[in-house]
Amino acid sequence: MTAPTRRPGRRPGQSSSRADILAAARVLFGDRGYDKASIRAIAGEAGVDPALVHHFFGTKDELFAAAMEFPIDPATILPLILTGPREEIGERLVRTFLRIWQDPRLSPQFVGIIRSATTSKTGATLLREFISSRLLARVAEALDVPRMNLNAAASQMVGVVMFRYVLELEPLASASEEELVALFAPTIQRYLGA
Repeated sequence: MTAPTRRPGRRPGQSSSRADILAAARVLFGDRGYDKASIRAIAGEAGVDPALVHHFFGTKDELFAAAMEFPIDPATILPLILTGPREEIGERLVRTFLRIWQDPRLSPQFVGIIRSATTSKTGATLLREFISSRLLARVAEALDVPRMNLNAAASQMVGVVMFRYVLELEPLASASEEELVALFAPTIQRYLGA
């Protein structure tokens, strides 16, 4: 007996197709980066026809933007960084950053964003807009720190992430949180001028 062939379009019954496509896109964009993750591969991973991906999301760029929507709202993490003595802000920033990246629910999506930022203009734009508009602008306003200093702090933390979580370069990849805080917090503190 042959298996029934899958018909293009929507699945019968209650549909989770959109969520399945987003989940598959996050996995493939994270594993392969933007350029190597095709609509066909994402559809295959989600168990849907590629036409359904286009139906829900239009272009690959639009799918990427939806899939790589940042999994955290800066409004929830900024108080963790900004609340407390100013002379400890470098330490709080490094700790908060590391804890977010170590969260197994968030890490794959963040790794996908970083990988895609290195391989596609769309990925780079999404990361830049998030860091500049949604994060740095708010920190600059709260701390009254020059934007150049904030960019320097952000570049330091993105570099840590790239080497620790994407490239998994040792000994950085297996260093403890305490080791990384001791190493990077003083530099971040200097950038933030406190």
